Amino acid sequence: MSGSRLFDDLVDALRVLPGVGAKSAMRMALHVLERDRERGAKLAKALALAIERVGHCKRCRNLSEEDVCNLCLSGARDSSLLCVVEGPQDLFAIEQATGFRGRYFVLHGRLSPIDGLGPNELGMPLLTERLDEGDVRELIIATNATVEGEVTAHYLSQMAVNRQIQATRLAHGVPLGGELEFVDRTTLAHAFGGRMPVER
Repeated sequence: MSGSRLFDDLVDALRVLPGVGAKSAMRMALHVLERDRERGAKLAKALALAIERVGHCKRCRNLSEEDVCNLCLSGARDSSLLCVVEGPQDLFAIEQATGFRGRYFVLHGRLSPIDGLGPNELGMPLLTERLDEGDVRELIIATNATVEGEVTAHYLSQMAVNRQIQATRLAHGVPLGGELEFVDRTTLAHAFGGRMPVER
């Protein structure tokens, strides 16, 4: 307790952010109130507007303040390539790190019955509609290499195979520049099991 109910409420509200504990939240609150109120007010306004106006694209389920996002509206994108990701953060990572010019579909999770996440919660009916349109030639499965991610990848690959669409999976394994002795066992086993012939 700080002696200020509003300060305590601010600290408590900041703790909703991932990785922010009580001490970090208190430091953030103190910084905003004691050193940078103007930018704190700007942050509050941006947060309120985003919460009010940002929803999901009706076509790909990415974050968007419009019914259809800019990536889906872009005529420069290749509609024959559809990359399925678990969340918007994965889409952002691919956009920043690669030259991918296809389209996306965002699941907002992965199949996990224990968490109540089935095909309907992940938007599979909408994805089915996308695949049935006939434009997609390759479904790029970019789910994470977790047990649930692999189950989701298998489900997606079956959806593609049933429609004679090529299904591809992002490669997982030893990172470039990595040394085998420092790679964790799961990654090494996955890389070893997914080995490919050396081109001559």
